[in-house]
Amino acid sequence: MNSKEYRTGVRTGLPVGLGYFSVSFGFGAMAVSKGLGVGHATLISASNLTSAGQFAGLGVIVDNSGLWLMILTQLIINSRYALMSLALSQRMGEKIGVLPRLCIAFINTDEVFALAMARQQELTVPFLYGLGLLPIIGWVSGTLFGALAGSILPQSIRTALGVMLYGMFVAIVIPPAKQERPVAVAALLALIFSSLFTWVPALSKAPTGTPIVICTVAAAALCAWLFPIKEEEA
Repeated sequence: MNSKEYRTGVRTGLPVGLGYFSVSFGFGAMAVSKGLGVGHATLISASNLTSAGQFAGLGVIVDNSGLWLMILTQLIINSRYALMSLALSQRMGEKIGVLPRLCIAFINTDEVFALAMARQQELTVPFLYGLGLLPIIGWVSGTLFGALAGSILPQSIRTALGVMLYGMFVAIVIPPAKQERPVAVAALLALIFSSLFTWVPALSKAPTGTPIVICTVAAAALCAWLFPIKEEEA
């Protein structure tokens, strides 16, 4: 393994690792407040690196909504990772084996993907391994410490910690929404649809996880119809 490439990846991923620690701290605290054990919360973060998917899955678990709803929820929320992995694979070349590709796919998150695609040099396996190291450590350790703290912190503080995730989403959505109208419209439509599931009595009884699936698909479908992307000529 190229140690220089690996160290470069680790340095590049340091800010993401620090950010993930703070967000996953809120997840750990929230998971414990919902009745999960410290070990269970940590295991979820160790086997998943999907912030939105984990928070949505936590609601499905707590409400015991069923395995099929969990599968559908995670499939819809995390479908973007398939496209992101395809984009990464085009930058890595054909000489990388299947196992390294699977490992890279596991550590591929929105922030890791953005840093990888912003690199001007060729993407190598050591660089991508190093890039994903600190985000994984930050996400798992943040969940662990958050769960431990959530076991002793007052309910008011544990509830406040859950707001950190929404702050992260706002920070991700606002900059591109200012530059791209379709992004702003998609976020607004998702907000409207989500509000309907909260305020309309008939819709508010929907199982946990179902509103996320419906709002995501509906907002994406409407924006695909309103703002179609023209195919580039060869």
